[in-house]
Amino acid sequence: MSERVFVIVGASLAGSRAAETLRAEGFDGRIVLIGLEDQLPYERPPLSKGYLLGKEERGKAFQHDEKWYADQRIELRPGTRVTAVDPAAHRVTLDDGEQVAYDKLLLATGSSPRTLDLPGGEGPRIHYLRTIEESEALGATLRSGGPLVVIGAGWIGLEIAAAARHYGCDVTVVETDRGPLRQVLGDEVSEIFRDLHRAHGVDFHFETQVRELGGIGDRITHAVLDDNVEVPASAALIAIGITPNVELARAAGLRVDDGVVTDAALRSSDPDVYACGDVMSAYHPLLHQHLRVEHWANALNSGPAAARSMLGQDVAYDRIPYFFTDQYDLGMELAGWFPRGGYDRVVFRGDPSIVDGKAPEFMAFWTRHGHVLAGMNVNVWDVQDDIQKLVRAGYTGQDVDLDRLADPSVPLDTLLAG
Repeated sequence: MSERVFVIVGASLAGSRAAETLRAEGFDGRIVLIGLEDQLPYERPPLSKGYLLGKEERGKAFQHDEKWYADQRIELRPGTRVTAVDPAAHRVTLDDGEQVAYDKLLLATGSSPRTLDLPGGEGPRIHYLRTIEESEALGATLRSGGPLVVIGAGWIGLEIAAAARHYGCDVTVVETDRGPLRQVLGDEVSEIFRDLHRAHGVDFHFETQVRELGGIGDRITHAVLDDNVEVPASAALIAIGITPNVELARAAGLRVDDGVVTDAALRSSDPDVYACGDVMSAYHPLLHQHLRVEHWANALNSGPAAARSMLGQDVAYDRIPYFFTDQYDLGMELAGWFPRGGYDRVVFRGDPSIVDGKAPEFMAFWTRHGHVLAGMNVNVWDVQDDIQKLVRAGYTGQDVDLDRLADPSVPLDTLLAG
């Protein structure tokens, strides 16, 4: 049995997947998986989707049961904080003072919700969403009814708005931008999500922000906006983005720039320290720049990639960023990436109009100079492989005929022919 020790800091999906891959690839040394939450490793999408809606059991979110980790000889340390990393000494220090030596270290420390400091912004009905306990508390609030104000019209904010309407709550969404998701999707597709939510009774206030939450004691009754408009609210969800948990890396002297900076093999500036998941800002070989991706698929795939890199395998992490969402009767997958405002045309394949409150069936492609940068399928299935091929080709400079791209009668898999 090998005497090498691999330590993984962060026991959510990315860290757990890394540990699983190490064993699957034949590593027989010691694996120590340290997690801050007092839970077995779990996936986060159910927290704003199926579990929150009461459609999935709690256990479905968890990767494995406790016995699996024991059988795999993975030392799982839940409810434990790593207080320091010493790359020179190759050791981490835990919150009880214990020091664990390592040969290779993987940082899978994830991210934390950005907080909002405003009068009335504390109390049991002021919610953030990151952990399973927070999802359960939010679910209890939604089931109790009453108006909800959602601060932030990003993915989490919109998914919670849809969940709240599912439970019959009146919902107001407050967003500083002029449309939901506009920074990531642009105006054309932002309008579709706006119209979808409006059709389901959501009230939007754009280009403003919540100045305070008013009420009596722990009970809130309304939110006051910057323009002095008051909206009813018995609870609030704050969903204004997340911040990568880079404190350990920064204190250890690793290179940090909107995440732990790594090469394409997911190695940090220290050759024996790697990063994966939300916290990594990895060099993308196709985009020729560093990219930090906050979505589920990145955790699912980057953990195994980092594990293989730690074992000395040749790794070039070039996955196409992927995201999915479910809101009302809309199911969507999105693949690709482009900088804010970095496209010149959105090509629609099908009609994206909301008719009688019903979500449409269509695809959308963000293009620049004829290159596909990203593609979305809405209520159209089994097309992601073809979309990702188009995106990958676009990243490498291949263009497509945009008129044919817009034509539903032209199979996607023929657009790159020749």
